[in-house]
Amino acid sequence: MSGSLRSRVQDYLGAHHVMTLATAGDEGPWAAAVFYVHQGWALYFLSAAASRHCRNIAQRPRVSVTIQEDYSEWAQIKGIQLEGSATRLSGEEATRARDLYGAKFPLLRDPAGAPAAIAAAMAKISWYRIAPERAWFIDNSVAFGHRDEIDLL
Repeated sequence: MSGSLRSRVQDYLGAHHVMTLATAGDEGPWAAAVFYVHQGWALYFLSAAASRHCRNIAQRPRVSVTIQEDYSEWAQIKGIQLEGSATRLSGEEATRARDLYGAKFPLLRDPAGAPAAIAAAMAKISWYRIAPERAWFIDNSVAFGHRDEIDLL
């Protein structure tokens, strides 16, 4: 895997905002679209601990993620698939995630200055990190179903 692929994937992560998070718990499998930020290969998101996907993470931290656009032509499909573990953050780690989030989503930089509904929601959320263990970049412009595994080391 070339360094240029790693750079392209890092650029792709930075250019996109929403990931589909797949979890599993006692109620079965579940998928949710959440906004994310990244630092290196780690993905950070916020969500209510009572949400189904966060309850699932508390039971079983193994997750999978996809990041892609909504394409209308199969040959244009590009995106990321990954698997790893999700962790609820606290303390300095949660503060770092909040700071990264604020840099990408300025509306959330200062929750106290955000619209009332957003400020109220931010008071109820928890921060999470996904540590990918394996990841692939899909690029159908190369060939149908073409994917390269990304060296995360």
